[in-house]
Amino acid sequence: MIAVVSLIVFSPKTTSAASAPYESYNYNYWEEAVPSPAPYVPIRSISGTDLGIGDFVEPSDMYVADSGVVYILDSGNHRIVCLDAKLNVIRIIDSFEVEGVKNVFNNPSGIFANNEGNIYIADTDNQRIVVLSPDGDYINIIKEPKSDILPDDFTFVPLKLTVDKANRVYVVSRGVFEGIVQFDDKGKFIGYVGTNKIERNVVDYFWRLVSTKAQKQQMELFIPTEFSNVDIDYKGFVYATNIDPDSKEPIKRLNPSGEDVLKRIGYFDVMGDIRYSIFGGNAGPSKFIDIKVREGGMYSALDSLRGRIFTYDDEGNLLYIFGAKGTQLGTFKTPVAIEFLNETLVVLDRGKSNIILYEPTLFGSSVNEAVRHHYEGEDSEAVNSWKQVLQLNSNYDIAYIGIGKSLVMEKKNEEALEYFEAGMDRKHYSVAYKRHRREVMKDVLGPFLSLLMVLILGIVIYKLWKKRKTRRAERREAGFH
Repeated sequence: MIAVVSLIVFSPKTTSAASAPYESYNYNYWEEAVPSPAPYVPIRSISGTDLGIGDFVEPSDMYVADSGVVYILDSGNHRIVCLDAKLNVIRIIDSFEVEGVKNVFNNPSGIFANNEGNIYIADTDNQRIVVLSPDGDYINIIKEPKSDILPDDFTFVPLKLTVDKANRVYVVSRGVFEGIVQFDDKGKFIGYVGTNKIERNVVDYFWRLVSTKAQKQQMELFIPTEFSNVDIDYKGFVYATNIDPDSKEPIKRLNPSGEDVLKRIGYFDVMGDIRYSIFGGNAGPSKFIDIKVREGGMYSALDSLRGRIFTYDDEGNLLYIFGAKGTQLGTFKTPVAIEFLNETLVVLDRGKSNIILYEPTLFGSSVNEAVRHHYEGEDSEAVNSWKQVLQLNSNYDIAYIGIGKSLVMEKKNEEALEYFEAGMDRKHYSVAYKRHRREVMKDVLGPFLSLLMVLILGIVIYKLWKKRKTRRAERREAGFH
């Protein structure tokens, strides 16, 4: 069997897991919550006062550009606070001019910056999308779309947004159940992307069958739910979240056609907590308020209900869970946005009016590194990283599975069987077993067939020799020489 080492070690360069003000855990094959080393620990919090710009008031969103610039949407103050990669204030944008006329924001709630550094703001109560240059100069305004497919009473109230490499804008708008509103690079309405499916249960169907016409009219309509946030990966796939408590797909990955192509081949559904209380203030399934796509196919989703962060790989395996509601450093009151500044995790807490910075522990770094190596096809490097993970957490099923997959790629199927068994991965165990069986058959059957051919040839030669000998004997008896 596989030798494992208990989890006790953390790198000296990282904060000790014991300093984390929350319990970290994951779910095993039987959907049981098991303790896990903390993948990230808090290192500091930053408020508007710390930055010397006055308190944040109801901050609602945050974005970290590829350049390292951090944009904080300070909604209550109707301004955008721009920080550099060292979290020093660069500028504050609280107005802009359009043809000499001063414009201000009105309760903005979503922000994004593209590769050129242009800033896109969901100016919610002004019912528009504002596009500004990196310096805060006016570029464009996207107002309420016009189209025959839109209802007469349509009202454009943008909440969250993201932008692809072609500068197409994807907007989550309040009260829009048809999907994510899409605009081209000129601000022209294109259509909807990724409508949420209607969730119905057996009880709903039954009552609709037995209800009178008047009762049916009073019943709640079956309408799709709204999305809560969006992000986009480098391939142009849009990741979207919703907070429908009945949804089995609170996270979606939408291709250009609007189809959900998120992989869900882990132990359980991509839905946050698998087990939870159905009573009390924090009862019910996780409610994802934000999502961030990361390197190596990973993505992290922020649960506003219990203040937890769930991270998955590109196949839908749950990598780690951490976070909590509370007053200590690293816990949340009302978390609203999640971003990454290099390896540093940054969370915006509207309730505390600050941002919280987290650094990865050795465990978190090792998991991230292993996932990246596997995603990029670097299997031997992935094995080394997964083995380091197992030294820190011997109960980490995904590490066993990751090593097993890498061994299969190296055609070490017999060795992979042990790891798939330890990770309770029946699917990949079957694949490795079939391949190993073919290898054994090939190794055994080859020599066996060769020996069989020699035996058959020997028998044939013996019979031919014996037959010839018999004929000679018969000829001698008949008097022939």
